Amino acid sequence: MADSIQSRLAELGIELPTPSTPSANYMPYVRTGSLLFISGQIPMGPNGLEHVGKLGADYDVEKGQAAAKLCAINVLAQAKAGMGDLEAIARLVKVVGFVNSTPDFTEQPKVINGASDFFVEAMGDRGRHSRSAVGVAALPFGVAVEVEAIFEIA
Repeated sequence: MADSIQSRLAELGIELPTPSTPSANYMPYVRTGSLLFISGQIPMGPNGLEHVGKLGADYDVEKGQAAAKLCAINVLAQAKAGMGDLEAIARLVKVVGFVNSTPDFTEQPKVINGASDFFVEAMGDRGRHSRSAVGVAALPFGVAVEVEAIFEIA
């Protein structure tokens, strides 16, 4: 399939990582009916945690967008683990992005654009989604961003 998610990822130079395993009592993904829910993914890179810091203090919007993109890559890795094949995804329904930010930082939507833009690049029209971008006082391990998603399965 010329317009497959996998071919788009290859064109972008993205190889999905082996998804991380939760260290607590929850599932990284749950499928129910035609929906696949992906638990919040943090910016875990090949060498461990990346993008530890707070937007508005340690990070600017561009660095936050890079963190959000890495979270989105990890979301797709979990989706692939959950489905076995990314082509089983009919569409991305909803993205929720959490941004570790100072009280006066108000550009959470711009930060989460790093994830949203990546999903559309990787998935084409199937990657267009509804979204929330929420500022929070802290995130696990002090990371800058966390992203969760809901997919519709074909």
